[in-house]
Amino acid sequence: MDTAIVIVAAGRGKRAGGGVPKQWRDVAGKPVARWTLDTLAPFGRLVMVIHPDDRTDAEAVCDGLDVLLIDGGAERHVSVRRGLEALVGQSIKHVLIHDVARCCVPPCIVQAVHHALTTHPGAAPALPVSDALWTGTDDIVTGTQDRSGLYRAQTPQGFHFDKILAAHRACDFATADDVEVARASGMDVAIVTGSESNLKITAPEDFLRAEKLLRGNMDVRLGNGYDVHAFEEGDHVILCGVRIPHNRKLKGHSDADVGMHAVTDALYGAMAEGDIGRHFPPTDPQWKGAASEIFLRHAVDLAAKRGFRIGNIDLTLICERPKIGPHAHTMTQEMARIMDLDPGRISIKATTSEQLGFTGREEGIAAIATATLVAS
Repeated sequence: MDTAIVIVAAGRGKRAGGGVPKQWRDVAGKPVARWTLDTLAPFGRLVMVIHPDDRTDAEAVCDGLDVLLIDGGAERHVSVRRGLEALVGQSIKHVLIHDVARCCVPPCIVQAVHHALTTHPGAAPALPVSDALWTGTDDIVTGTQDRSGLYRAQTPQGFHFDKILAAHRACDFATADDVEVARASGMDVAIVTGSESNLKITAPEDFLRAEKLLRGNMDVRLGNGYDVHAFEEGDHVILCGVRIPHNRKLKGHSDADVGMHAVTDALYGAMAEGDIGRHFPPTDPQWKGAASEIFLRHAVDLAAKRGFRIGNIDLTLICERPKIGPHAHTMTQEMARIMDLDPGRISIKATTSEQLGFTGREEGIAAIATATLVAS
């Protein structure tokens, strides 16, 4: 990969409040810096320049990603230069430099900046200034300013690596951004159309704006599960963790809880994690007669670890007997307990197959389940 992304995250971000630097605070369920990293990861090698005191926070945020962490300096241009120097000798052709606090940057902006580097040594997103501009002193308007040709700068700002590295090595003054560094060295920088959603979190209210934007891209998953168990001699069945008297029982390697198995597979399906057999092979003797609560709890915990919350569960049991209605409430309560879920998010119902097929002949019970997962 001949493109790298230097993410500037060494600032203190005190204006944003919260008691900790804004890049490590949560917004829409993830730290600001993690949103930024996840968006930029597909575009190149990641280098994040951090304050030396923040290494523990940064390592936690980078968990599972290949990110080179570099200690920054007291000024932004010093931090960027250190990030660039860390890439020397790695065959980097293009580099994108991005403010960590712009966690809502649309991928299309990143693509546009990178594409512009095929014809220009530098490129950056910006939006024309549309509001009237005033000058003022002591909260009194003293004049107006022509807005023609004025733009609001954004990041990522992209450059040919060798040119921006040389420009930063020659820069010995504080700068507003990397476009200023590039222009000081005589480099032309193309303007790419920016986006209003590419906001930079600066003040406390910006967290609310970012929350709305990021929630709009919410990851919602849908999974379904189907299971069947035959009857054999016995005096009860276990459905959704509840023992129900019956003249037969269900046959299976575990406790044969067909309802719970279907829900478990629906959760695994929503996560693209296969089925129960992948995680608890029926050939493994340790699961002989095991309570299906073990399987369901594993799926619930895995979803939480992956950053999902359960939106709802819908389960249909298909059988002639036993009658499910009298037990549905108890079954719902038990499933809610196992899943740490509001009972109002769990639907358990039953239908018959009008005496058709194996369920109609009372040879077994089938179950169909649907699960919704929402990124938390």
